[in-house]
Amino acid sequence: MQFGITIKPDLSVSRIVGLTRQAEAVGFEYGWVFDSHVLWLEPYPLLTLMASNTKTMRLGTCVTNPAVRDITVTASLFATLGLISEGRMQLGIGRGDSSRRVLGKRPVTATDLERAIRDFRHLTCGEQIDYEGRPTRIAWAGGSPPVWVAGYGPKVLELAGRLADGVILQFADPDLIAWCLSFVQRGAKAAGRDPSRIEIMAAAPVWVSDNLKVARDRVRWFPALVSNHVLDLISRYKPEELPAGLTSYVRNRGAYDYQHHCQVESSNAEFVSDEVVDRFCLVGPLDAHREKLRRLRQVGVTQFNIYLMCGDEEDTLEQYGKTILESFKSSFSR
Repeated sequence: MQFGITIKPDLSVSRIVGLTRQAEAVGFEYGWVFDSHVLWLEPYPLLTLMASNTKTMRLGTCVTNPAVRDITVTASLFATLGLISEGRMQLGIGRGDSSRRVLGKRPVTATDLERAIRDFRHLTCGEQIDYEGRPTRIAWAGGSPPVWVAGYGPKVLELAGRLADGVILQFADPDLIAWCLSFVQRGAKAAGRDPSRIEIMAAAPVWVSDNLKVARDRVRWFPALVSNHVLDLISRYKPEELPAGLTSYVRNRGAYDYQHHCQVESSNAEFVSDEVVDRFCLVGPLDAHREKLRRLRQVGVTQFNIYLMCGDEEDTLEQYGKTILESFKSSFSR
């Protein structure tokens, strides 16, 4: 299993760079940045700095979408960052949540997402596409980076199985991940692909503490974030098509304020129970984290991505680097 971090770009630029450098130094292999350009800092200048201050860490968006930027812009950005990083970029892309909804717009369709991924790959390889009836090519682009697709519903997960190099699953619930992977595998097999060659990321916040109340309160915002995607799923699928472990916890959810998106102790999270926190996140003493990581690896997770945005980020990196990463990698190497 590999390890990554995701940074919410509401910290100072110097601290974002410092956390990235620290993460690489203690053994994290991936560095991701949220893309929600209205709520937080623009990710692409930050990714440029992160690439310039690291040597081996792979870097990318977790996640962007095809609507807030034209796909030709995204392709040009990644082709440029590919040169700056010497080939270390990764595209994380989905249908869109906060960057769309804060503007009063809906996520794109699965069809739009699939078209954007295909166009992105052609453009970043310097190949021609038909762009709104006009032949279009980024002639100087030299190679497409890996594409990670984020999703929760069967349609997008099957799409990921057909097309993606990796899948982003925003929770650390082994049972729900196993459910998601059944659709990824179905899509891969339908496309004649080997499902075992698709990387699987579980992304979630962590908090190391013997005090479970403190730990849960630091990460309770995360299931509230996920609830936005769950409500979208409920609007598009029949109840029997979705697992109760994913849908039942949103029944008492009130309004969601995107101005407090991903915010510790936000009122957005008041409806989230301790049981849901424990399923979706990693909390408690280090032994509990190790056990949860073992379970995630057993269901097929190949990268655990810490949402590094709960406070004390430097301490979290130090604890994971010293006590989990090396022993876990050596014990569970692929």
